[in-house]
Amino acid sequence: MTGCEKTLETPKEPLVDSSLPRIETVRTLADITEIGFEWTPTYSENVEGYVIYRLDGNKMKKIATIKDKYTSHYVDTKLVPDTQYSYRFATFSAEKRESEPSQIITAATIGTIESVSFIKAITGLPNRVKLVWRPHPMERVESYIIERNEFKSTQWEEIGKIDGRLNAEYIDTGLKDNYVYRYRVKVKTFDGIVSKPSEIVEAHTKPLPKTIGGLSSTTDLPKKIVLKWAPSSESDFSHYKIYRSSNASLFYSYHGKTKNTEFEDIVSDNGKLYYYKVTAVDTDGLESRQQENPISGSTLSALRAPIVQSVKHDGRSIFITWNNVDNAIKYNVLREFKSGGSVKKQSYTGVFENNYHDLDTVPGVEYKYHIIAIDKFGIASDPSDSVVITIPKD
Repeated sequence: MTGCEKTLETPKEPLVDSSLPRIETVRTLADITEIGFEWTPTYSENVEGYVIYRLDGNKMKKIATIKDKYTSHYVDTKLVPDTQYSYRFATFSAEKRESEPSQIITAATIGTIESVSFIKAITGLPNRVKLVWRPHPMERVESYIIERNEFKSTQWEEIGKIDGRLNAEYIDTGLKDNYVYRYRVKVKTFDGIVSKPSEIVEAHTKPLPKTIGGLSSTTDLPKKIVLKWAPSSESDFSHYKIYRSSNASLFYSYHGKTKNTEFEDIVSDNGKLYYYKVTAVDTDGLESRQQENPISGSTLSALRAPIVQSVKHDGRSIFITWNNVDNAIKYNVLREFKSGGSVKKQSYTGVFENNYHDLDTVPGVEYKYHIIAIDKFGIASDPSDSVVITIPKD
């Protein structure tokens, strides 16, 4: 206000000039942190302006000097809400003398504004809580302040601010699963006044799906491992995710997903061992915890290589015997020999006994033999160690 100077120092006792006109009537208008004053200005040639005192403890302290006698309004700011204050006014002359003080004027700031009258927390959401409230009816409201408190804590933390009186929603994200949070809302006016907090509301974030149980895997199938598990009991189940590792204690990488309670892992190697964990995922994308202990599975190992027990000739043919290999249903006999300066390779399949009689031989030629065992899935063992034999020409 033009011509107004505020001060908080305690003045010396003013020199009173009883001839100066006295302020008789002062009207007040209170707000939350302000009190406004209005009086009838005096245009006496002896008056230079006005001084205003406010009771501080048991003494009146000057809070303003208004140097323009034509002024008729003053606002005392930064007051405490819902508090009573006492004032006195006086005119002053060019010689800094003051009139008789006015009667004591008493005025009280109003209580701070209430927060929103209705607030609700939407519970059971994934990693988040949604707050909605009724917009505040006061048009002076500039924004809403959202505060959060964890269930076992006594401290409130400001977590967000929503601008605009009619905006009445806030979503708190990145929260813990299956956890209780408490919230309250304050409103803030354009002139910086913050309301009392609203009522406190609680919300519970959505829990993770239950850990999958009953996990099993195969060890006797060729070129694949089949996993099975118990179905998820979640009402909003979406799918399962399969994780795999070549080491029980190392990182498990994502390997596939399915809606079924069975997963077929195609593996190219025989006797390959893997470790697995399976999780359930709901429609909100929440994923259950992995099993503490993985399940191991492996493809069927190839048969042991046969061991040649004897190889002999009768002067016209060669006769080979080897051990019986467990789970072998037949054998292949591989033969190599030199003919015309090159190496010939031949394979005799469908040998169902653990011996072979080679009648297609020529004296003086060196023959090399390998035996391979075949199981019911057609998986071949490694070749046996080679055996070499030559029928003498004579």
